[in-house]
Formats: sequence, C-alpha cells, structure tokens
Amino acid sequence: MSADAVRAGAPTTGIRELGPFAGVEVGIWEMTEGAAVDTEIDEVFIVLAGRARVEFIDPSLPSIEVQAGSVVRLAAGMQTLWTVHETLRKVYIA
Repeated sequence: MSADAVRAGAPTTGIRELGPFAGVEVGIWEMTEGAAVDTEIDEVFIVLAGRARVEFIDPSLPSIEVQAGSVVRLAAGMQTLWTVHETLRKVYIA
C-alpha cells in the first residue's frame, strides 16, 4: 500500500492470487487495522474474517459495515475509504 493512500494508523495489505478461474481472477486480500483510500476494480468479495467500514467518496452511496459472511459487489472506478477495525480478510473474484 502506498503511503499516500493511508488516512489513519499504519495499515498494511497482503494479497495471494489463487489464479484465473473461468476467465476471472480469484484471490485472498487482507488489510490490518487503520484507514486507507482505494480505487476499486470490478469485483465481488466475501469477508472471511474481521470488521471494517467502507465509505464511498460518491456522496450518493451509503457507507457499509462488513464482517465475516458479508458479500459485496464493487464496480470499477468506485473510490472508497476502508476503515478496518479488526484485520480484514476477504476472498475476491475480479
């Protein structure tokens, strides 16, 4: 994660790409406690562990709270602020 993306704390991220499957990329992504901004790609993810709040820079979109079991769809170009309360781990399909 680039230092200019961090908004609070000292979060780190990790990714494990599991490889392509039926034309899409599948992997596991993790972020430790803190806050950072991101520009999203088209993806669906399922939270495996942790808790976070995802705020959208577009004021017409409500923020969401995610935790283990949450399923979320993000569209390419969405600008987000991730505030992770407990290390977040998700499996994604992009």
